[in-house]
Amino acid sequence: MHFDTATRQRWMRVLAHSQPAALSARMNALSLAPGYDLLRAPEIGLVQIQARMGGTGARFFAGDATLTRAAIRLHSGTLGYGYVLGRDKAHAERCAVIDALLQEPPHFQTLMETLISPLEADRAARLAARQAEVNTSRVDFFTLVRGDNA
Repeated sequence: MHFDTATRQRWMRVLAHSQPAALSARMNALSLAPGYDLLRAPEIGLVQIQARMGGTGARFFAGDATLTRAAIRLHSGTLGYGYVLGRDKAHAERCAVIDALLQEPPHFQTLMETLISPLEADRAARLAARQAEVNTSRVDFFTLVRGDNA
């Protein structure tokens, strides 16, 4: 195997967080159209979101979210899986195709450099822009020590 578990987790995370239009455009630019069969047609379901009080307390269920998943088999026999939050069936299917292609040595390096890394950079830029937007309205609270309660 030419990749480890952490590497696959990375590309699955990047694909799951990618913008559907960006992933589609990059796939089209690379002329990716491999032959594949659907093992599990894209389907929408619910997942329970878990949280912890204060990030460290006991687990509790915070609510539900929609999730779309798909599973494919390339004609070469490689299996691919796609999971995305929301209801975008085409996005989940594209993620599954990319997952399968990344597992094949001839495609791995090219896809990591031309698809996964740019999508990862796009997400980092979106998160940084969001953080900058939030920081403009940030309020830092502090306590003054007054003479009468010191």
